[in-house]
Amino acid sequence: MSKHSDTKHTAGHEHMSHQGKQHSAGHEGHQGHGDHGGHQGHGGGGGHASHHAHMVADFRKRFFISLVATVPILALSPLIQSALGLEQTLSFTGDNYVMLAVASFVFFYGGWPFLKGLVNEVKQGSPGMMTLIALAITVAYGYSGVVALGLRGKVFFWELATLIDIMLLGHWIEMRSVMGASRALEELAKLVPKEAHKLAEDGSTSEVPVNELVQGDKVLIKPGEQIPVDGEVIDGASSINEAMLTGESKPVEKQAGDQVIGGAINGEGSLQVEVKKTGEESFLSQVIKLVEQAQESKSRTQDLANSAAKWLTYIAISAGAVTLASWLVFSAVDFAFALERTVTVMVITCPHALGLAVPLVVAVSTALAASNGFLIRNRSPFEQARNIKAIMFDKTGTLTKGEFGVDQVVSFGSDFDEDEVLALAGAVESQSEHPIARAIAEAAEGHPQPEEFKAIPGKGAQAKVEGRQVMVVSPRYLKEESLSYPEDKLASAQEKGATLAFVLVDGGPAGAVALTDVVRPESKEAVARLKEMGIKVMMITGDNRKVAQSVADELGLDDYFAEVLPEEKAAKVKEVQARGWKVAMTGDGVNDAPALAQADVGIAIGAGTDVAVETADIVLVKSNPMDALALIELSRATYRKMIQNLFWATGYNALAIPLAAGVLISWGVLLSPAMGAVLMSLSTVIVAINARFLKIDV
Repeated sequence: MSKHSDTKHTAGHEHMSHQGKQHSAGHEGHQGHGDHGGHQGHGGGGGHASHHAHMVADFRKRFFISLVATVPILALSPLIQSALGLEQTLSFTGDNYVMLAVASFVFFYGGWPFLKGLVNEVKQGSPGMMTLIALAITVAYGYSGVVALGLRGKVFFWELATLIDIMLLGHWIEMRSVMGASRALEELAKLVPKEAHKLAEDGSTSEVPVNELVQGDKVLIKPGEQIPVDGEVIDGASSINEAMLTGESKPVEKQAGDQVIGGAINGEGSLQVEVKKTGEESFLSQVIKLVEQAQESKSRTQDLANSAAKWLTYIAISAGAVTLASWLVFSAVDFAFALERTVTVMVITCPHALGLAVPLVVAVSTALAASNGFLIRNRSPFEQARNIKAIMFDKTGTLTKGEFGVDQVVSFGSDFDEDEVLALAGAVESQSEHPIARAIAEAAEGHPQPEEFKAIPGKGAQAKVEGRQVMVVSPRYLKEESLSYPEDKLASAQEKGATLAFVLVDGGPAGAVALTDVVRPESKEAVARLKEMGIKVMMITGDNRKVAQSVADELGLDDYFAEVLPEEKAAKVKEVQARGWKVAMTGDGVNDAPALAQADVGIAIGAGTDVAVETADIVLVKSNPMDALALIELSRATYRKMIQNLFWATGYNALAIPLAAGVLISWGVLLSPAMGAVLMSLSTVIVAINARFLKIDV
């Protein structure tokens, strides 16, 4: 049973979350204006993108119209006229009524997103940023309105108008940042071409919409074209650029029998491909689905930010009330001044930046991960990856290539040296399709041509090579034929648990080829770097102890578990967890599923086109252990960015609230509501920019 059983269905797809709650990272902090302007969200990547675009356009429009309307308000404001010495030029009878009319327009049109946001937040029982802004502008507008209609006091319509302008500008910038952070998802959706060249039985082609293709159809991909579907190459050879899908910049060679991914770019050759997956089953659709899930997945750090935002709201309202009461009770100031201090305090305390501090980092880190070839299914385990103390790698196909490679060649006498032994073996094995045979043939480049090839079922193969009868056989054959060889020469190979292929020339043992599962070149670097980060690196494998020890020694592992059955792997993970360590398990996501589920962070590696690994928290597209390192580094970098953003979003409050309240007024330091809005918006912009600087340093 997966540890992710608390599954909800959101936007038509599976949403995995440890808390079992629905949450949209891209919308956090924006509940209040999520549906303003008549635009409803649409679920799914395209709908969300369209919704965000509407919001950006709406804030831009409201900002510019309100900015134009602010000009006459500034011109008619007594404070501005006095400062510019234009009292006689610009003032006239009834100018207060004109100001009230224009300010009413700015208040209701420009301030509408915030007023509607207040209603939504109150309905949800979660007062926050929108509540603060709405209260501030409502108090300012209401008081100035009654003064304009005859109550003794002073108006500050210009503060109200500039406050709304700055808030709209801040929101516009913020929403553009959110759009930018989600752009990678939109780019993914654009990758697959709309049409494909469908192949008919007679070899002719016709242009058909990609969505009409079904499994088993055959398509032609010409040089330079994007591949329209996931499928298998049935004819042709080419190099494929899969960088946008896997993060791998080097073109991948493809020929008959290889898998290709829809959205990748074909290189110099033509390919005929049989369709294997279409629509939502395709790799790209699954990538988009996983990115959406990750953006909706509840973040533990986000819980902290939400809690802080709510408390900041209560602090703002309390600080505003205390400021108003203090000025009225303990100082000989008019109500308008005390009210202005109150409004400024409430604006300064507004937690808008706090509401974006975590979601922006979540959006950027998710897009960054996807562009580097690993997909975050669940935010909480991803965030926990920064605390990993031990990482357990499955051996075959993860630390190793999962395929045989020649490790050692041994000559038994002076008749043939090692190169000749390998060349003879390669000549015979070049005619066989067995994995061991292929490995030997590939290692023996430039081998002579064999004649009269014949397979020996279960034991090997034989052929004539340059007039000699050459056989490549298993140890069992030598035992059955009672053939002896110098065993001491193979001691090191047997210590490694290598697979042995003996080479017989004219009936006598001439040498042997030792083969092992080839360790990936990048595995050694990944292990060394992980150990530098203070992480214990372990291996878990079903292979025998000799093989496991050989790989462990070669890579410098801290520990290994050998001869472990698939159903026993989860118990081994639990055993390491019992040491008090947070454990990541990295495997192929199929026979390692129970272990992936048991681990604090389950990482499916080498998933290729099959990205829907249910028990993994993170899916790595490539079979590269360095990606596990990059994942942990991204988790740490993401956490650092979140903490930095939370600091920028809240740290200025400690300084700004007393200044807004007027504590230093005797020293000539006083913040106006407009300056308070500037400070608040500045912190928001800093948070947005800081999130964009997130990167992986691996």
